[in-house]
Amino acid sequence: MRKETFLIFLFTLLLKLGYGQKITYHEHVAPIIRNKCSPCHRPGEAGPFSLLTYQDVAKRVSFIREVVESGYMPPWKPDNHYRLFANDRSLTSKEKTTILNWIDNKAPEGSPKKSIQSSPQFVSGTQYTRKPDLTLSMKNAFMVKGDNEERFIVFKIPFEMGSSRNVEAMEFISDNKKIIHHANFAIHPVPDSIDIQTGADYVNLTDESRTNYDQYLPFKKTMTYYGGWIPGTSFESYPADLGWIMPKRGVILLTVHYAPIAKPENIISGINFFFKETPIKRVVNVVSLGSGGVGEQSIDPYFMIQADSIKKFNLKILTPQDQSLLYIWPHMHLLGKSFKAYAVTAAGDTIKLISIPSWDFRWQEIYKFRNLVKVPKGSILTIEGIYDNTKNNPNNPNNPPKMVFSANDMKSTDEMMTMLLVFLTYNEGDEVKVFDP
Repeated sequence: MRKETFLIFLFTLLLKLGYGQKITYHEHVAPIIRNKCSPCHRPGEAGPFSLLTYQDVAKRVSFIREVVESGYMPPWKPDNHYRLFANDRSLTSKEKTTILNWIDNKAPEGSPKKSIQSSPQFVSGTQYTRKPDLTLSMKNAFMVKGDNEERFIVFKIPFEMGSSRNVEAMEFISDNKKIIHHANFAIHPVPDSIDIQTGADYVNLTDESRTNYDQYLPFKKTMTYYGGWIPGTSFESYPADLGWIMPKRGVILLTVHYAPIAKPENIISGINFFFKETPIKRVVNVVSLGSGGVGEQSIDPYFMIQADSIKKFNLKILTPQDQSLLYIWPHMHLLGKSFKAYAVTAAGDTIKLISIPSWDFRWQEIYKFRNLVKVPKGSILTIEGIYDNTKNNPNNPNNPPKMVFSANDMKSTDEMMTMLLVFLTYNEGDEVKVFDP
């Protein structure tokens, strides 16, 4: 009898803790929403509406159910079976089930007192964890013409600080990211002998003479670091004693590729910098491979995508030294169908880097490895890209399809097969270190 009584008690307890537990917003759903959805769905960020409160979420439960069931939101394109990343924003099976069960049970709010406090505390104007130490932006807002033409504008942003600073993180910011195709920025140190205030505030590479850019050449003798933004990207950060040193004086050349729009809109953009007082013991480097970068002429076959074709290209690059990879940043345009990168060592071992089986230009990211990934000297780094230039591709910008190249300014109607790597010179034991995103 004791045994039967115990089994009944155990069954009742499991029922109460499991199936009988009432899922509420504050206790169970809010932590998921704030970690995976709210970083973009809040004022000043890319999401079209906020998901910060119970009221924000409850009035959109039908929409949330649809995008969660389909996997459309939160957007995460890499194949997690190929490689896991530290900044993964996809929902786990348990998180999906929790949200859907909560909606099925009429989305009860529950008690705010049971709200889990481990979710992120958002800071206005940034996706990082605190306010920036320095924000450098365009001098004035720029008006993008509403004539359905793409434009490439280079903005000169001079800066002068009391001393050089150690960089912990950085991010591109803008008050109107929806009209930006992409942005790149280069930090150039400039000696005191050169006046960083001379020259135009910006150069219009699309509507004016490209020779106007020559006035910026005196600022470009050396480059400290290079970064950028593409749709979906958050921030770049460097843990522990990693990072790079911001020069005390220089010029940032910010190149913004504006998408075609039907009516004029004003926009102002810049870069947030976050500094740390601890010394930089290991300097982070960045390299661009493929279109517009190292190995562009070695893409095989020649990077030309004929109309009405689905075509595969690859690029193989020899790794010149032992490297430890921190971030990987793939990039294609609207014809992109899939992207994969891996390295094969001299011993024949394959190092999986990233696989995006269903490319979507709207959702890109700079992906952070969970551990530093060692790529030994002599490894062959391979990039593979497949492109769909047929009428069956709903994202094809040309109807009927046209022959497409990677050339000149590489407009969105052109194509690219590019990958940026943020890396360090390898140190013994790097591959077992775990870093927070």
